[in-house]
Amino acid sequence: MTTYEVGGRTIEITHPDRVLFPDDGITKADLAAYHHAVADTLIRHLRDRPLMLQRFPNGIGGDGFYQKDAGRTLPRWIRRVTVPKEGGTVEHPVVDDEAALLALSNLGTISFHRWPSRADDLRHPDLLIIDLDPSADDPPAVVQAARWARELLEELDLAAYVLATGSRGLHVVTPLDRSADTDEVRAFADGLAAALAARHPEALTTEFSKAQRGDRIYLDTARNGYAQMAIAPYSVRPRRRAPVATPLEWEELDDPGFRADRWTITDIPDRLATRGDPWADMHRHGRSLPTRRERLARLLRAAG
Repeated sequence: MTTYEVGGRTIEITHPDRVLFPDDGITKADLAAYHHAVADTLIRHLRDRPLMLQRFPNGIGGDGFYQKDAGRTLPRWIRRVTVPKEGGTVEHPVVDDEAALLALSNLGTISFHRWPSRADDLRHPDLLIIDLDPSADDPPAVVQAARWARELLEELDLAAYVLATGSRGLHVVTPLDRSADTDEVRAFADGLAAALAARHPEALTTEFSKAQRGDRIYLDTARNGYAQMAIAPYSVRPRRRAPVATPLEWEELDDPGFRADRWTITDIPDRLATRGDPWADMHRHGRSLPTRRERLARLLRAAG
């Protein structure tokens, strides 16, 4: 058994030798050690947000499941936020400290998916996310799509940040000042996607049907809807090598060998120690969408 003394609590990692990533021999103890090493940074991106956990108690080679409702299976001392839903409520877990993070590691939580809004005001997001979802494994095409998204956001005087998802795609994210509600944010994101697809119809699409996309990159804005979630920065993905969703500097996309699953749990602690977190001051740049709505409408008209 592996034990951590954090925040006045003793967190035991039971069955530490259990292999969670069978192709790589990565164990539950390794996952907990990663979470311990990056706790300060990871928690900054999780704190005060409703979460959905992606759990693989017996490793990613077996059945996993998503858990939104903290219910009776999580320690009662882990914070919860009650979220209204049709016909009732859901008690989402919230990770505000390292003790909660490690307790969830012990339950086989590989990935943390977070709301784009915070618990104190669920209806007013502080993030807008464009998910660049490629039809095939084509890193250069995804990189180009991210650059186009950045150009559009900068035309609207919105800050642009990029996340390598740990899979095949990228997220382009802009911080908000929470003056727009969820419906307004989703509509604005849809407008951004429509403008991008109109400017680059040969490469980008808003077509939901996979059969209609061809080899174009899908501009997915659904993660901006109420109660929708996206992978949290520095969260591990349940894939071979244990890749990590990694915030990047934009110039890192210039690397000819770039891949969105390049960084793993073995890389990230040293990366943070040497480079820091590119998203550390993101929320200082949160801006208003209502003041930019007409500008986006003009760009849409110009794009045809």
